[in-house]
Amino acid sequence: MESLTSRMQAVQSPIIPVVGELIKKSPGTISLGQGVVYYNPPPEAIEFLPKFLAEPANNLYKSVEGIPPLLTALAEKLQTFNGIEINGENCIVVTAGSNMGFMNAILAITEPGDEIILNTPYYFNHEMAIAMAGCRAVLVATDENYQLRPDAIAQAITPKTRAVVTISPNNPTGVVYSKTALQQVNQICGVQRSCAGGTRGIYHISDEAYEYFTYNGVKHVSPGAFASSSEYTISLFSLSKAYGFASWRIGYMVIPKHLFVSIKQVQDTILICPPVISQYAALGALQAKAEYLQSHIGAIAQVRQLVLDSLNRLQGLCSITPANGAFYFFLKVNTQMNALELVKRLIQEHKVAVIPGTTFGMDDGCYLRVAYGALQKDTAKDGIERLVQGLETIVTS
Repeated sequence: MESLTSRMQAVQSPIIPVVGELIKKSPGTISLGQGVVYYNPPPEAIEFLPKFLAEPANNLYKSVEGIPPLLTALAEKLQTFNGIEINGENCIVVTAGSNMGFMNAILAITEPGDEIILNTPYYFNHEMAIAMAGCRAVLVATDENYQLRPDAIAQAITPKTRAVVTISPNNPTGVVYSKTALQQVNQICGVQRSCAGGTRGIYHISDEAYEYFTYNGVKHVSPGAFASSSEYTISLFSLSKAYGFASWRIGYMVIPKHLFVSIKQVQDTILICPPVISQYAALGALQAKAEYLQSHIGAIAQVRQLVLDSLNRLQGLCSITPANGAFYFFLKVNTQMNALELVKRLIQEHKVAVIPGTTFGMDDGCYLRVAYGALQKDTAKDGIERLVQGLETIVTS
């Protein structure tokens, strides 16, 4: 049979389905793998669905960038929570999840062969999108605590660089970047843009899907709120995590106004418009009371502490970096074993699943991402106990 070649051969295979198949073959496995929350959307989201059904024209295509009432609600949220003002220099585009927002941005700002700087460990879908666009991911290592190294980012810039990507709170490490570090990255992009005369400058793509998930008094910072950053900052947001909206597929991006036509071209080609029924649900979700987020994220914070207490028993077997955001811990396991092989053994022998660090670009050791947002307390306790016992057994044998 003739071998077919395509650009997709250069793109890594998604790891979540691979681990999912392993879990299916080992019934009873508790998953600490996929990054989702345990809870459902607020009732306000469901209550808005009759409003969608009551409008007979809602079966038709709507605006590429999103329905006006949702854009208005998002502008209010951005002003209140993020300190981002929607004005003549920027605008909002609703997307089918923030992954789509990232793909939109990459296609709009690059040509094949351009470079995008990712900080390692990176989010695998970002690296995959860059490869799909025919561009090259330039990897810059974070420090020993997975914090940004702005000097190293500046040194990695070449004439082909089109964007620097930051994720805070971070997937896969759970760390939250400081305001100072994010300002430094943002300034690097701004200076480079000025040097390029504003034509082929560098953008700061800020992925903020986990913006509400911070702990121990740590505050989220949005680079899009920094003074004079609207011209080159692309901010990505999602309802998937905080509002339990994973399958509803609603995200949004705040972009410089000069990218609006290009972004609309990309979105119209791939999607036409975000699912309108999901946009109505999102409009309802944004009207949920503050207690909705506070109670659910508070419950996840309790699970986080339980997981951390258990992982701390692995001192000597693993390095556990402090993380005050998202719902992940990123472990470095002191073993020569391949990370995927370790994941397979944990599933097959101890019925607990995590994600191998290789899929996040970490090839210099054995790393595991532990996700705790999808589980309630009792199940999380069982899952983390299986992980601790499994690592103790496998690594020391």
